[in-house]
Amino acid sequence: MFCPLQLVLTLTLLACSLGLQDVMAYSPELTVHVGDSALMGCVFQNSEEKRVTKVDWMFSSGKHAKDEYVLYYYANLSVPVGRFQNRVSLVGDILNNDGSLLLQDVQEADQGIYTCEIRLQNKSKVLKSEVVLHVLPEEPKEIMVHVGDSALMRCIFYSTEKKRLTKVDWMFSSREHTKEEIVLRYDLKFNFPGGYSQYQGRYQNRLNLVGDISHNDGSIMLQRVKESDGGIYNCSIHLGNLVFRKTLVLHVIMEKPQTSIPEIPRPEVLGGNQLVIIVGIVCATLLLFPVLILIVKRTHWNKSSINSTDFVKTLENTKKANPEVRDDFCSPGGCVCVKHVYSSITMREGSEEVEPSGKSEATYMTMHPVRPSLRSVPAGGIPKTEHTF
Repeated sequence: MFCPLQLVLTLTLLACSLGLQDVMAYSPELTVHVGDSALMGCVFQNSEEKRVTKVDWMFSSGKHAKDEYVLYYYANLSVPVGRFQNRVSLVGDILNNDGSLLLQDVQEADQGIYTCEIRLQNKSKVLKSEVVLHVLPEEPKEIMVHVGDSALMRCIFYSTEKKRLTKVDWMFSSREHTKEEIVLRYDLKFNFPGGYSQYQGRYQNRLNLVGDISHNDGSIMLQRVKESDGGIYNCSIHLGNLVFRKTLVLHVIMEKPQTSIPEIPRPEVLGGNQLVIIVGIVCATLLLFPVLILIVKRTHWNKSSINSTDFVKTLENTKKANPEVRDDFCSPGGCVCVKHVYSSITMREGSEEVEPSGKSEATYMTMHPVRPSLRSVPAGGIPKTEHTF
């Protein structure tokens, strides 16, 4: 009855002795920004001093996604594959069972799980290691600050391995293809506590190394920014033989932004010339005002004079237009003398002004009979009769 149990134990021991089971190491996580570099470690301790014969790096974007090759190493030859061809390299020490991978210029599509498989000489079991890579949006490569402010310039080498940073260099150039100027140098080869930082030239009292060196962070803070600080800054972080480089562009704005509190508009103060012009206009108006009044009054007086003259002329014409007309009527009984007086009446509209031109006017004639006096009757004659019209 113990035969099945013995069989299971025997097969298990045989599998272990033949190395049929793979060994899975821990799965660290690494977070980087687009455009940065990521060092993904794959190191195993080998007490048997077996040589590494093969290294494979695989990538999967998800749990159920198909794996794709990133890089493989065989017979002392490292071959990048596919879309990673120009961006990955095997940077580990193969002789020390180190198959670490360096991924440069990280893209959003690179986010996922990276699996490393190492095979040792004369060993059938596979040593596996996984790295979960998270990709964040790209950090701005151009920094804009105002004169007098501070500028933080970040430079971090992201790695899952606890490799010690050995050197940091910051260089400056005003534009491309010009001679570079040393900004900062940090080196651990000197026997100073925490390394040796050397600040150069005009940056000596305005620059601080604010990054955490233990986490491969070589960020700097530039204080009291000047206009001449604008340009290109190149950062280099060294981890032994590995070098990570980053370029930043600093733009310096001359004027600081104004506060958002709206200012109350103040009344404008008139200048000397404007005040003189306004005073001159007022004085000229006061001087011309009486003249305008005189002109208006004189115009009105001239119109009244013309109306009076026309009225006098009308009366004179009326007197001239009333002559006496004498008619003598004779009959067998005698003669009668009749005088006719004609008067002319001129019709004129009150609202119409008299024109000086000699236009004709409508005249109505009225005849007034005149009775002859008794003195004009001849003696013994027939009295003159009076006709009324």
